[in-house]
Amino acid sequence: MLIHLKRNERLFINGAVLRLDRRGTVELMNDAQFLLENHIMQPDAASTPLRQLYFVIQTMILDPVNAHLTTVLLQSQASLIKKHSKCDLYLQVVSSAEQLVQSENFFEALKVLRKSFLMEDQLLSGQTQTSKGEVRAA
Repeated sequence: MLIHLKRNERLFINGAVLRLDRRGTVELMNDAQFLLENHIMQPDAASTPLRQLYFVIQTMILDPVNAHLTTVLLQSQASLIKKHSKCDLYLQVVSSAEQLVQSENFFEALKVLRKSFLMEDQLLSGQTQTSKGEVRAA
């Protein structure tokens, strides 16, 4: 896998932080858990249930030594979401992210969650999606 970095952009790989002093490309020659700097969520941005799950999974990549402890937090938060949500699509996103984490595919789990942030914002603001993907007030 080739990862293109801008000057001084950071790359987080299995808990290590890399930064290039100029533009460049890093080639990952085997499986590794990584995050690009622009995918890092700050703690204050984890303000919704899916964003909180994102933050927890991100922590697993940034601190792999303690990922087994973070898994307990992920399971707890996912259980709470499943218990209190009635939206099938929302529940599917959470289940999908959990399955990806169980298979240690953290980056894909983060992608699933990132793609669902808009849907979550709409649900939390009282809007619903129609079967055609249109948004309307609930």
